[in-house]
Amino acid sequence: MAASTTSSNNPATQAAKPQPSPVASASTVSSLESKPDANFALSPPQNSNGAPAAPVNGDAQKARKPTMTSRLSSMFTKRDESRDSAKAALVEQKNAELKSTNGSTAARPQPSRQGSVNGKPGGQTPPYRRFWLNEDGSHEHHLKVAKRQEKLSDMFQNLMLGKKKEGHNEEQPLSLMANWVDVMRNEKEKLAEQKNMANNNTSQTLVQKYGKCQEVVGRGAFGIVRVAHKTDAKDPKREQLYAVKEFKQRPGESAKKYQKRLTAEFCISSSMQHPNVINTLDLLQDDKGTYCEVMEYCSGGDLYTLVLAAGQLEVLEADCFFKQLMRGVEYLHEMGVAHRDLKPENLLLTQHGSIKITDFGNGECFRMAWEKEAHMTAGLCGSAPYIAPEEYVDREFDPRAVDVWACGIIYMAMRTGRHLWRQAQKGEDEFFDRYLEDRKEEAGYRPIEVLRRRQCRNVIYSILDPNPNRRLTAHQVLYSEWVKEIKVCRAGDEGF
Repeated sequence: MAASTTSSNNPATQAAKPQPSPVASASTVSSLESKPDANFALSPPQNSNGAPAAPVNGDAQKARKPTMTSRLSSMFTKRDESRDSAKAALVEQKNAELKSTNGSTAARPQPSRQGSVNGKPGGQTPPYRRFWLNEDGSHEHHLKVAKRQEKLSDMFQNLMLGKKKEGHNEEQPLSLMANWVDVMRNEKEKLAEQKNMANNNTSQTLVQKYGKCQEVVGRGAFGIVRVAHKTDAKDPKREQLYAVKEFKQRPGESAKKYQKRLTAEFCISSSMQHPNVINTLDLLQDDKGTYCEVMEYCSGGDLYTLVLAAGQLEVLEADCFFKQLMRGVEYLHEMGVAHRDLKPENLLLTQHGSIKITDFGNGECFRMAWEKEAHMTAGLCGSAPYIAPEEYVDREFDPRAVDVWACGIIYMAMRTGRHLWRQAQKGEDEFFDRYLEDRKEEAGYRPIEVLRRRQCRNVIYSILDPNPNRRLTAHQVLYSEWVKEIKVCRAGDEGF
């Protein structure tokens, strides 16, 4: 029988009958039938800085009547030498910065699998690696959003303009890609209008305090998120970046309820101080009466687009993110707050791989500072694939158990690149029904059984226990045999 506690053993996969676990579209994400611990790397990022322009024919102009052959030879020789020199200087500078950031001078070993090389002639751009191990056993993350967004745009265009894969119509809603395509389809037409309004949605007070809001980095039902650029007073060549989340008043929502909703979210988020929780700085109102929440800017994007672009994360990479997530959730629960909408879209990343829990719009205080017992909560809340089963059947439930369930789904999304089921409601989703049956069998549930480590499987089974009373707490997850051994990167420990 598949274990539901951390102390029991789960045998290796022995299923003789075909498993009905959902298979994502081959054009979007990796299948579970693939090797679970395979390493995946993103495509190389675009070089936003660019190498300095190389002198092309300055020396050739000084030569006295050179032949056409010698002129061409000199021109390309100079260009290659300058390009190689600039590339070497750039690589040396990046290595020095990374060593300085991580406090290690040890030479960086080659990863188990490198990212693909840029397809430009000559392969001038070095391969991009988002994750690697150091000789001392530590690891580092280096996340780039630009290349990730370019890859996702290409995937979107291929789906919209290319021929759809046959035979995957039923499985498509289970993939992470399907949800992303729906969002892109609904929001793409609004992007041009939002950019035109960029300069009209901020008041002078907001600009004076945090700089001018420019590019849009997030969109949703609440409004949009822009990056504010503030020039450093001490060094005009440097600028500070802030994320500005614009809240829009819901249709039919009174001004009083609108202010109460935003004030409640701001009070929760601004009172949280933890390396793995977003740092909320201010709540301002612009000249149009729209409230804007100012937060720290996370240049690594969100976990959702990272998993979507990568297909699935490397084992140690996913483990690092998971332990950071559980630390943040444990802190929230200790503070008497439940998030109630944990999903990869609400987990931001810094460039160095620190997870930041954000968006407390559905957050709930289940225990006040002077109380010892937690209050139960009610009502369906969150995104369907991450909602715990008790929300569908129980009148009241513990919101902490709901958060822990979502963390388990998030880990499986990082490892498999897709959702396990559409909704965890018995009798309404065939994939969830299969999970309920298979977790009782000796062979277990295949998507979990393909995880190689027994301790990992035990914890995931216990996190995804349909009975919330048996489900592990965030504290118990962190002190399980598996999670205690997970090494978190320095950025994850310190929150930079």
